[in-house]
Order: sequence, then structure tokens, then C-alpha cells
Amino acid sequence: MPPSRAATPYPFILATATALPEHTITRDDVKYYMGRVFDIPERKLEAMMSIVDNAQVLKRHSIFPITYTVEPRALQKTNQEYIEHAIQLGREAAEKCLERAHLRADEIDLIITVSCTGFMIPSLDAHLINLMGFRSDVRRMPFTELGCAAGAMGLARAADHLKAYPGGNALVIAVELPSLTFQRKDISQANLISSILFGDGAAAVIVSNNPKAVTAATASNSTANAGAAAHANGNGNSAGANVSAHKPQILVSETYTFPDSLGAMGFDLRDAGFHILLDKNVPDMIGAKIKPLIDDFLGRHGLSQQDIKGWILHPGGARLLGNVELALGLTKCQTQPSWDILANVGNLSSATILFILQEWLDKRPLNPGDIAMAAAFGPGFSAEFLLLQWT
Repeated sequence: MPPSRAATPYPFILATATALPEHTITRDDVKYYMGRVFDIPERKLEAMMSIVDNAQVLKRHSIFPITYTVEPRALQKTNQEYIEHAIQLGREAAEKCLERAHLRADEIDLIITVSCTGFMIPSLDAHLINLMGFRSDVRRMPFTELGCAAGAMGLARAADHLKAYPGGNALVIAVELPSLTFQRKDISQANLISSILFGDGAAAVIVSNNPKAVTAATASNSTANAGAAAHANGNGNSAGANVSAHKPQILVSETYTFPDSLGAMGFDLRDAGFHILLDKNVPDMIGAKIKPLIDDFLGRHGLSQQDIKGWILHPGGARLLGNVELALGLTKCQTQPSWDILANVGNLSSATILFILQEWLDKRPLNPGDIAMAAAFGPGFSAEFLLLQWT
């Protein structure tokens, strides 16, 4: 990066975008197929139906129809499907994000790609460089084994990079296809729960401390707001008026890895493919430790929980999010975007936190000066915290 390029103090989140495959799996679909697909006793099936009802997941997306998704396939086959659809969805999200930020692909200085539900070498970023016109000298940083925390970690590492190499633009792309990890013959509680929670999707975020890019994106959104307001005044329709000209900056981030927690979450790679590992006590572990962790994190930066005006939380599942609310004394209203994403697309692993971030930016933007806390959790077992401040 040329040292003469001026930079803003903290990196801004310029734009977000999401992409979802066309097929859907509803809660009713899950109830219909649960007993037909899994060979489980009637009593356990009844218990699973109760879990389905309480999971708060109404709909998810998948790259294939459910009738094909539930059919056993060789790992080689599902991984070929992963490569094809990860490139397709990742490209869609990246192109939308570049358009919203009013940037070209060749203006990106760092690409961070995030995924844990398949395997590909060369990684996703290399494919997109060839397909989308990124520069040959763009820096590459693929993340793989960080699971649900990786979207937040991608944002954090993008901000770190821009602080070290100021004046640049970083693109974070998270693509997850957990439907390809479906295991019909695995009747473990972890696999049954995952068949209820997880959905396919991709998200992208552009982080920048390039003054020209920040100014252009902010001015464009102000113009869009003015146009939308004028349109609303003309016919009463305010659609499109929720594009915020106020951009959050990433102030600081931190990772915390829980001691002796390797078995809390992960994947076991077997001949049949990815088998999810999920300790049933994860929600309770997070619920018990989240408040002192967040209090310590905020305290180190001269803040307390009362200073936080927005809670951008990866939900994991309904029980985990409920435990976090209880521990922090939050109301559902304060975390509604997390519940909305869980209900409408399910748990998208690493992409989830980026979907929730977009929900806040598009529908619940904060006022200038307000600070938000973002948190996500994943294998390790680790938590990733970020502080964002609207400007």
C-alpha cells in the first residue's frame, strides 16, 4: 500500500450484502421429514418435534430441494457441490456489496473469505479473483476452521489489516452450505439439532479507511435517502428510505478462548462427510460466562454495558440467545434483529453475524456517536467481540 495514501482513524463498514439460494426448508417440512428420514424411536421423535417448535426457526434456505438434500451422497460428490455453489453464492454476495459501496473489484486491497462447511484448494478468494476482476496483487486471507465465530473474526482481521496498511479497502465474504453436511444415518442429538437449525447462505462486508471510498459511499447513501424521501412524499411509499448515511467504525476487537473447551463444537470428518459435534451444555457455558467477559472487555476500553446502544449478537440457537439475554439483562426488543435472522434464515454459521449486522444497518441504524457491541461464538471454543461506533 503506498504510504502517501491518507487514512481515516478507524476503519468504516461501508456496505453489506447477502445472498440466499432459491430452495427453502420450512418448520413444517422439518416436522414432515424428521420421522421419515431418521430411524429414531417414537418417544425421541416426539421430543424432537417439541424442539422444532421451540427452536424459533421458521424457514431456512438450501442449495437443493429437501428431497435431494436428505439423500446420502459420497463426500466427493457433496464437496464438488460445495465448490460450485460456494463460488456462485460468494460471487453474488461480493458483487452486491461492491455495488452498494460504489467500488470496483480492482479497488479492493484485501479479500478475506470465510467458510467451514466444505473444503477447496485453491480457496474461494482465488476463484473470485479470476471471475470478478480483482487485482493480481490483492492480498488473500482465507479462514476455514473458525466456524460460527469466523464472520466476526473476519471483520476484526480486516480492521487490523487496515490499521497496519491504512488507506485501503477490505472485502470479507462468508459462505456456508451446512445442508451439505446433512447426515441421514447419524441420529446423535447434535446431528438432529443441526438439521433443525442450520441454513445455507452467503454475506459480504466492505471495510475501509480510504477517505475517498468512505466519502463516496456516505454521499451516495445521503442522496439515496433524499430521493427515497421525495418519492415517499409523492405517493406515501417510503420503500428504500432505510439506507443509512451513518456508517459504523470498528473501534476494537478481542478474542477469548474458553479453557479446556475443544469438544464444545466442531466437525468430525468421516468417510460419509462432515459430522457435527455440539455439546448440549454450550448455551449454559456461554450464559454463565458472558457477562463477566463482556464487562471486562468493555471496562478495558472505558465503557460499561449502559454505554452500549446496540447488541449485534450471533444467536446460535434460541436457547443460547435466551441465556445471553438473561445474563446481560437484555430484552427481546434489544436483540430483535438476531431473533429475526434466526427465524427467517436459521443459523448460517459464520455468515450469521454479517446477516444480523446488515439487519441493524438497514432497519435499525444507530445515531451518530452511539456504540454497538458485536459478539459471535465458535469452535475452540471461542468468542469474538467487536465495538462499533456510528458516526
